[in-house]
Amino acid sequence: MPKILVIEDEASIRRVLVKILSEENDTYEVEEAVDGLEGIEKIRDNDYDLVFCDIKMPKMDGVEVLEAAKKIKPEIPIVMISGHGDLDTAVNTMRLGAFDYISKPPDLNRLLNTVRIALDTKVLVVENKMLKKKVSKNYEMIGESDAISHIKDMIEKVAQTDARVLITGPNGTGKELVAHWLHQKSDRSKGNLVEVNCAAIPSELIESELFGHVKGAFTSAIKDRAGKFEAANGGTIFLDEIGDMSLSAQAKVLRALQENKIQRVGNDKDIKVDVRVIAATNKNLNVEIAEGRFREDLYHRLAVILIQVPSLNDRREDIPLLINYFSEKISSEHGTVKKEFSDKAIQQLQEYDWTGNIRELRNVVERLIILGEKEISVDDVKMFASK
Repeated sequence: MPKILVIEDEASIRRVLVKILSEENDTYEVEEAVDGLEGIEKIRDNDYDLVFCDIKMPKMDGVEVLEAAKKIKPEIPIVMISGHGDLDTAVNTMRLGAFDYISKPPDLNRLLNTVRIALDTKVLVVENKMLKKKVSKNYEMIGESDAISHIKDMIEKVAQTDARVLITGPNGTGKELVAHWLHQKSDRSKGNLVEVNCAAIPSELIESELFGHVKGAFTSAIKDRAGKFEAANGGTIFLDEIGDMSLSAQAKVLRALQENKIQRVGNDKDIKVDVRVIAATNKNLNVEIAEGRFREDLYHRLAVILIQVPSLNDRREDIPLLINYFSEKISSEHGTVKKEFSDKAIQQLQEYDWTGNIRELRNVVERLIILGEKEISVDDVKMFASK
């Protein structure tokens, strides 16, 4: 049942609104608040599908209520109630996020039409938000081990914040999956997730790649070019293998984090950026700091939240789930019927030493699907996946 709140200090207007909403549609649950302060308390403590709010009220006016409510429950449509002298203010509230405004005295048809559209819009907004929270199947995190469950819990807590995250763990463990989950479950999911592999970019080009450059900054700079930080503006930048970044680039990244500003190579003009930074490394950064290869101040800026991704050897109980997932995915990619793995084949794979972690397991599963029999047996494993 849709729940509607009416915030109105004039008792007569409040009664009219409540009567119209209650009598015209007995499926609406209508509550009242006599002023803005009470209205905000009710919004904080309840889940409403629609709010009507007067503009001129004592203690807290409608504009203040609108701004506060949007911070508490941004998805609630709020319809402002305006007197003749409040129309300019009512129009301005639309810029602040009001759904619509209704003039006093309320017109029955206009009021009910606004209610219908607002409630339909609320449903669409919530559904759209839920869809955005669903992580792409390309970046599913498979596993039910305690270690993976802990990471998933961490992601749920951290994703909605702008806190910087440092993801650590051996190569092939799926650190990039954690980064994708953090981005896709955040309010920045509508923006870009820009990935930078710091180990794959030559040290002399890393600054240009991150911050861009202007024409003539160096020999091959034939035109102005925006960098990855600008491309990620409003979204997230994922600095993979940040332990391999040069010290000079580290200094510029530190400045970007401190000031939310960057400078293109060859130019001293500041460019403001709004970027969430997620970093990952397979190195022990404390060792790198001790040996002078990584800045301690940058480490503390990046490691607001630390997420350690375990090796596959430390989560062997997840191997059956991973085998099933990869078997389905690879068979689909090859356009073939999914092959099943015998219990003994799975047990054999669980006993291996997975130095290459999940990446290695995927390759082995693909090899077995291509070369093995209709059901993958322990003999197939020993023949084609022997370590």
